[in-house]
Amino acid sequence: MESKRKIIVAITGASGSIYAKLLLDMLSTLRNSDPDSYRDRNQGDNLEIGVVLSDNAKIVWEHELGTKSYKDYPFTFYAKNDFNAPFASGSAKYDTMVVVPCSMGTLGRIANGISNDLLTRAADVVLKERRKLILVARETPYNLIHIHNMELVTQAGGIICPATPSFYSQPTTVEEVAKTVVDRVIDLMGLENDTYRWNS
Repeated sequence: MESKRKIIVAITGASGSIYAKLLLDMLSTLRNSDPDSYRDRNQGDNLEIGVVLSDNAKIVWEHELGTKSYKDYPFTFYAKNDFNAPFASGSAKYDTMVVVPCSMGTLGRIANGISNDLLTRAADVVLKERRKLILVARETPYNLIHIHNMELVTQAGGIICPATPSFYSQPTTVEEVAKTVVDRVIDLMGLENDTYRWNS
């Protein structure tokens, strides 16, 4: 039997709440997938998901998406300063963390080891344990400080996955455009994903 995948999803107040929503939607679908399917059985039942939203993330979600649907997902939510959350320690063995969208302020604090809340502490834990950290950076243009911080995170073992859509799948809606980014995140997380593949 495969070991349980333990994943942290952190959402900051950067613009791009649609990316967080689509990721939570896809993880929700995986959790509720067909139990008779071998692929789904080995993925859905073995997913444990913890979610952290910043205060600004809630404000931006409500502004951009017009809902408070972040409350509706079947995952365990943790307050931003809840250092009793399991993933505040490496002993809990969470293997993957995604920050989506990732503000430049959050990126800077992670890059410089400033663990001033649960989100940044969790990222610090994931890096020190040599596990997978994926930052979906959402800013444009970048200044040199942003670029240096991205370099620091990359040197520490993190992955910078800019919220830069692709268009070769010929998306026709805003959600389809945003999903091209989220599909790459799912791939980076090492989860099964039925999505457009170039020339396949």
